Amino acid sequence: MGRLTLAAAGVVLVCGVAACAVAGCGSSSDSAASSAGPALAPVGPVVPAPDPPTGPPFVDSDRLYAALLDPTDLPAGFAEIPDPEQLGMPASPEDDTPHDAAADRSSTTPAECADVLAPIGDQAPGSLAAAIVRYGGPGFSSVDADAASYSEAAVGHVFGAVQELLARCESYSGTDADGVAVQYRVGGLDLDGVGDASTAVQVVTTSEGFTLVSDVVIGVVGSTVFAVSATRDTPFDPAFVTELGRVQAERLRGTLGP
Repeated sequence: MGRLTLAAAGVVLVCGVAACAVAGCGSSSDSAASSAGPALAPVGPVVPAPDPPTGPPFVDSDRLYAALLDPTDLPAGFAEIPDPEQLGMPASPEDDTPHDAAADRSSTTPAECADVLAPIGDQAPGSLAAAIVRYGGPGFSSVDADAASYSEAAVGHVFGAVQELLARCESYSGTDADGVAVQYRVGGLDLDGVGDASTAVQVVTTSEGFTLVSDVVIGVVGSTVFAVSATRDTPFDPAFVTELGRVQAERLRGTLGP
């Protein structure tokens, strides 16, 4: 539940992306107002997936990737953030030396909340296909989309488990790799439904007075669970987030199945 990569993640996650970017965006003038922020609505009850699913799973990750949001679905100014490994570069931009696990001071309390808004395929192993795409936009904004397909017997359980984790992690804390404290709040978001079934949440990530807000749609189409997150230092227009979710659901449905 990308960024996030969701949260930025893409979370991670939250948000791989949000957690990494939170130290680099925002301004000191708005930090006081954003450090606590308004109260969030409770995470809603679990929304069930159709049983049986309305379509078969993807079994090819490349085909699933092609069904994710592409640049034409986003406003001007957004560009895909390539995976460094796909460019033949080391995962760390500084060098290609092995990661020093002993120096990594990252943590999450409760530990299970480290998976909040992680890509669906990471949260629920056993997918038949999984894919993620990340876009960076103006002013430290980002849009992430990820999806994972499961057997028709498993997809409903996965969709429910992702929602249940959000409800258990409405408030949690952690540290980044350098030991800097990060606070997370998760609340329900009232958006129009998309796909066969969907829910939405808002994730507020705060560190050293800087805040990122990720508006996230989590849905299911056929036997595929997907998440779309839009992140910046202020919430996006709900209509924009709903439209992203709708377009993603339609793209999946238009290429449904194996």
